Amino acid sequence: MNNPIITLLTDFGTKDHYVATMKGVILSINPRCSLIDISHEINPQDVREGAIILANAFSYFPKGAIHLAIVDPGVGSGRRSILLGTKNYFFVGPDNGIFTIVAERDNVRYAINITNSKYFLPNVSHTFHGRDIFAPVSAYLSLGIEPEAFGERINNWVRLDFKEPIIKGDKLLGEITHIDNFGNLISNIDQRRFLSFIMSYHFRIRIGDKKISEIKQGYWEGKKGEIIALFGSGGFLEISVNNGSAQKRLKVKKGDYITVERGRS
Repeated sequence: MNNPIITLLTDFGTKDHYVATMKGVILSINPRCSLIDISHEINPQDVREGAIILANAFSYFPKGAIHLAIVDPGVGSGRRSILLGTKNYFFVGPDNGIFTIVAERDNVRYAINITNSKYFLPNVSHTFHGRDIFAPVSAYLSLGIEPEAFGERINNWVRLDFKEPIIKGDKLLGEITHIDNFGNLISNIDQRRFLSFIMSYHFRIRIGDKKISEIKQGYWEGKKGEIIALFGSGGFLEISVNNGSAQKRLKVKKGDYITVERGRS
């Protein structure tokens, strides 16, 4: 690959040596790689959050980019290591569902069970597969090694069950799936679904003890400290506070309900 790009997403944080060590392994194998950090602040062992953050970022990279994602509470167990080849990208990491959303969005062409130790570090630990397996595999892949060299093709991989919003009468029931660094409450209700549900009706959004009956275009439209609803950059309904944290104001956590109610105009 010319000017290969490898992205990294982990729950390792930046206090310890883990991320730097992985980068060192990659660059030792392919010094021409460009390494891009998506995030290393995924909540520890939160595979679902990792899947959501990865899904928001992966498609903005050039075709052929290798996305290395490690949120791996099962490291050292019998869980598989996988390489997914999709329409536009490669994904390398543990087979624990972290690639659920990206696999749906970018059409998986093949999946490889990574087993060929020729492409691992000589001594594989039971606690740091990011360094010993996933980093070197990603690096060799960036050198143009064929995906089939890393192991055999498989026909299935782990998928997480991400709930879809449901309609009950005049209510669209969703949930908060992510809380970002600003305290914005991001739901699983996308703009297309929202608009097709409310049509020409009046609507009211309920979350916690708050009711909102208007969609803002951006954070700037809210008064300072005002709780507002808008569609964020990912296209999903979110609840925010201008110059504040909606999470702190409403005491809402991931998995809590958000409801859109409609009434005749």
